[in-house]
Amino acid sequence: MKTDPPHPDPPEVPPAPEAGPQATPQVPRIVVIGGGVSGLAAAHHLTELAQLHNQTIDLTLLESGDRLGGVIHTIKDDDYLIEAGPDNFITTKPWAMDLIERLGLTDELLQTNDAHRRPLVVRNSRLLPVPEGFLMMAPTRWWPIVTTPLFSWPGKLRMAMEVFIPSRDSSDDESLASFVNRRFGRQALDRLIQPLVSGIYSADPESLSLRATFPQFLEMERKGSLIRAMRRRAKQNRSKESGARYSMFVTLKNGMSTLVDAMEQQLPQGTVRLNQTVLSIGKSNNDGGGTEWSIELDNGTRLSADGVIICCSTSRASLMLEQADQKLAHQLTNTDYASVAVAHLAYRRDEVPHPLDAFGFVVPAIEKSKLIATTFSSVKYDGRAPDDRVLMRAFLGGALQPDMAKLDDDQTIEAIRAEYKQLLGITAAPHMTTVHRHTQVMPQYTVNHLGRVVSIQSRVSNHHHGLQLAGNGYEGVGIPDCVHAGEQAADRLMGQIKPSKSRNKPALASL
Repeated sequence: MKTDPPHPDPPEVPPAPEAGPQATPQVPRIVVIGGGVSGLAAAHHLTELAQLHNQTIDLTLLESGDRLGGVIHTIKDDDYLIEAGPDNFITTKPWAMDLIERLGLTDELLQTNDAHRRPLVVRNSRLLPVPEGFLMMAPTRWWPIVTTPLFSWPGKLRMAMEVFIPSRDSSDDESLASFVNRRFGRQALDRLIQPLVSGIYSADPESLSLRATFPQFLEMERKGSLIRAMRRRAKQNRSKESGARYSMFVTLKNGMSTLVDAMEQQLPQGTVRLNQTVLSIGKSNNDGGGTEWSIELDNGTRLSADGVIICCSTSRASLMLEQADQKLAHQLTNTDYASVAVAHLAYRRDEVPHPLDAFGFVVPAIEKSKLIATTFSSVKYDGRAPDDRVLMRAFLGGALQPDMAKLDDDQTIEAIRAEYKQLLGITAAPHMTTVHRHTQVMPQYTVNHLGRVVSIQSRVSNHHHGLQLAGNGYEGVGIPDCVHAGEQAADRLMGQIKPSKSRNKPALASL
C-alpha cells in the first residue's frame, strides 16, 4: 500500500525575546553649548534642518547664565528702552536679515531716523562731523576733505597721494595701522580711521588684522587705488554716500532681545537648560563604532551626545576641550579678548545744550579721553526715550583702555559726566543711569588671525567627528556673523550625524 512520504520537519523558530527595552531607531543627540546669538542660531537652525528632512533630533542647549542672549540684553526702564549690549545690526551682510524674515519679524524692523544720519568725531575736545562721503577707510568726495578742519593741509595732501601709491607685493597679512599708514598717512589713521574701527572692534589698530576685518580693502588695493574703487562703488549705490556706517544698520522696535526671544520660542520645549556650566568634554567610541561625546557639568551631571556645537569664547572652549585634545585646546588660547563697559545716561532735552544733530560721536585715542564712543540713542532710533528726554549710550574700555572697563558704577558715571560737560556742555545730573560690563567679550583679531582659524578648523575636521565650533572668536564679531557661524556649524554637524540602525539606551543620558 502506497503511503505518503513523511512531512519534513518544520523550521526552527527562535524563542520570543524576554520582556524588556526594545531596540529603537537612533535619535541623534545634539548638545549646543552657549546660549548667545551663535548658540541660539545653531540650535534654531538644527530644528529647521530636522523639520526640512523630516528627522527627529534630541536637542539640548546649555547656557551657564540665567538667561539667553549673551551680550544681547534689552531692558525696559520706565519710559526708556536700554540696550545693555548691541543696539542694532548691519544689513549689508544678509544672514541676520534672512533669519529675521524666517522668524516672521520683518514688521518689527526699525530703520535709523533719516534726520542727522551722520557721526561726529572728537578733535581737540570739539565735536566735528565726519567728512561727507568718507566710507570707513577712504573718501569718495574731495571737497568735504578739503574743507574739514579735522586734518591739516599736509595730512590732506598725503591722503590725496593715495591714488599714486602702488599695491604691496607681499601676500602676508598686515595690521590695519600699517595698511592705513601706507595708503593714507598717519593723520588719517589717528584722527578718523582708528576711532571708527574701535567703535566696531574695540581693538588696537597696530595689531588688528586687515585680512580678518576689512578684506574688501585689501582686494581694492590689489586692483589699484582705494579712493578710485570707493568712488566707483559710491556711484553704484548713492544711498551709502552719507559717510555714516549707521545708515546701513537697523534694529527691532522693542529691542534686540526680540530676536533672542523669537529664536527661543521656536525651540522644542525642554531644549534650553539655564545655569548649566560645562567643565569638560571628552569622547569615546559608541556601540556602533561612532564617536560619542561626554559632557561634564559643574553639578556633577554627565551628558552623552552624538554631536556637540561649542558656541562660546575660544578661551572657554579651550578649557572644555583640554581633556579631549590638548593641541586643539592650545590653538584656542591664541585669541585675546577685550572688555567693555556700556553706560546709559538720561537727561531732559533742555539740559543738553548741544543740538545733537548726529547719531553720536567717536573718540580718537590721541584725544586721551576716557570714552571710546557715545551713541545718541533717542536720536538714532524712535521709541528709546520720551519726546522731551535724551538717552545717551557711552562705551568705555576696549584694548586701548582696559582699566576703564573695570571702574565701579559711580566712577564710570563720573568719568562720563566729565567728558559730556566738556564735549556737549551738559552740567545737569542725569535722571537715570545704568552701567553694564561685558568682560572678555570682544575677540582681538590680531595679524594672521585667519591662519590660526584655518588651523583650528582643520584640527576639528580631521580629528573630531561630531564636533563644531562657532562664535565671534573666529570669522566675524557682528550679529550677522554670529548668526552665520551658528547656522554653518549646524549645517556641518547635521551632515556628519547619520542615524544608525538601532540603539538600546535612552537618547539622552543623565538628565
